[in-house]
Amino acid sequence: MEDKAILREWFERVDSEKTGSITATQLKSAFAIGNLEFPISVVQQMIRMYDFDRNGSMSFDEFLALNKFLIKALNKIGFSLDSPAFYTACESFDKKKNGRFQLDDFISLCIFLQSARNLFNAFDTAKQGRVTLDLNQFIYCTSSCRI
Repeated sequence: MEDKAILREWFERVDSEKTGSITATQLKSAFAIGNLEFPISVVQQMIRMYDFDRNGSMSFDEFLALNKFLIKALNKIGFSLDSPAFYTACESFDKKKNGRFQLDDFISLCIFLQSARNLFNAFDTAKQGRVTLDLNQFIYCTSSCRI
């Protein structure tokens, strides 16, 4: 339930006109804040997928359904880590150190994971899921992934 409260808070910030629903333009702008650039046509498609009442905008309940879909998508594109790596990454992005994420913490974590994966893939030329780094390469990698 706490996650739902956090999502409600985020939704209400995006709903700048306080209509109880968000438009594709508002959702696109919200994604852009987190460096998630989607063409407006993709954002419109997201809304169409979960616009259950077909009014052209997204209510909070429809937004929850989209959020659930996006979380599943994150897992499917490779943001699954073993428990120690996952918890260490989460702890390092928990600014208040209270075991909870704000939206900006979560977005920063996702950006870091994507950057780290891209950098790892650059070194994993054989696509084996393992790399060997010397100290200079390690320093380069850790410096490149900082947010």
